Amino acid sequence: MEKSISLQHDVPVFIQSIIDLVPVFEGRSVDWQVPMSFSESQIRMPKPLVSIIAPCYNAERFLEDAIRSIFAQDYENFEVIVVDDGSTDNSIAMLESLQQRYSFQLYRQANQGVSAALNHGLQYAQGVYLSTPDLDDIMLPSSVRLRAEYLDKHPEVGCVGALVSYMDCDGNMIKCQSRDHIEYLSFDDVLRGAVVVGAPVALYRMKAMRDANGYDPEIKVQDFQATLRIAHLGYEMHVIPQIVTRYRRHPNNLSRKYKVLLDADLRAIEPYRDHPEYQRGRTLLVNKALKYAAVADKRYAWKLLRSIPFKYADRTTWRRCMRLLFSYR
Repeated sequence: MEKSISLQHDVPVFIQSIIDLVPVFEGRSVDWQVPMSFSESQIRMPKPLVSIIAPCYNAERFLEDAIRSIFAQDYENFEVIVVDDGSTDNSIAMLESLQQRYSFQLYRQANQGVSAALNHGLQYAQGVYLSTPDLDDIMLPSSVRLRAEYLDKHPEVGCVGALVSYMDCDGNMIKCQSRDHIEYLSFDDVLRGAVVVGAPVALYRMKAMRDANGYDPEIKVQDFQATLRIAHLGYEMHVIPQIVTRYRRHPNNLSRKYKVLLDADLRAIEPYRDHPEYQRGRTLLVNKALKYAAVADKRYAWKLLRSIPFKYADRTTWRRCMRLLFSYR
C-alpha cells in the first residue's frame, strides 16, 4: 500500500533529508541560507515627488537665476511646471531657450493673475508635495529637501513654511529672518494674526491643496487664501527656523500695490466673518494698508480707519491715525 505524505509534518523532514545528502564541494558545505531581509542602505525608497509650479509674469530679468536655482536642488525627485500668465516682455522666449538646458513643462495663458496660473499648473501636477516659488526669487539648494523631509515626518501638517533672507533687485543682501524654534499654527492662529505662509517658503501637502480646491481665481494674491483654506480644513501649519529662499524686494512694491493686496486679503478672510477671531485678523490687515494709505491716499485712509470697530482698534491703529493727522500739517 502506497504511503501518503503528510504536508504538515512529513514535508519538512523530507526537505531536510535532501539537504543532508548534498555533497561537500571543495571542502565546504553549500550554504543554503537565503537572506530574508535587507537593511535601509540596501534598499533606497524613492523620495516623494515634489511638484514645483512657478507662475511667470514679466520676469525676464530674473528668470535664468531663478530657474537655475530650482534645478540646483539637492532633492532628487521633483518636476517643474512653469505657467506664463500673459507676459508682455521677453519671458516666453527666455523660457523656451532655458528649456534647452533644463527639463520643465511650459504652459501659457492670457493674463488672469497668479491664482489662475497656479490652478492651470495644478492640472498637470503629479506630486505628493507642492512648491509655488516666484521666479524673481532664489531657492537655496536645500530648500525642497528640508521642507519635504519635514512633511514626511509630520503627516498632520498641511503646509510647512520656513524663513527667508532678503535681497534687493541687484541681488545684494539686505537682512535675514531669524528664529530658534518651530512655529505651530492652528486656523485660529492664522485668522487672528493674519498669518501668511508665503509662496517663497511654503511647501504644501498636495492632498491638502486638492482638498482646499486649489485657489480662488477671483482673489489675485494667492498666499493668504491658501494658508487660510488649508488651516480651516484642520491641517496644521508649521514654520521651521531654516532659511530656504533668497527673497527679492522690489522698491516701492507695497506702496504701489497696497490696495490690491488689501482687497485680496479681505476677500480671503470674508468666508470666515462669523468666526470669533475674524475682526482681529481684519484689523491687522487694515492696519498694514494704513501705513501706506496715510501717505498716498488720505481719503482712502480715513475710510479704512472708519471700518475698524472701536473695540478692536489697537496701538498700531492709533499710531496710523496719528500719522494721518500729522501728515496734514
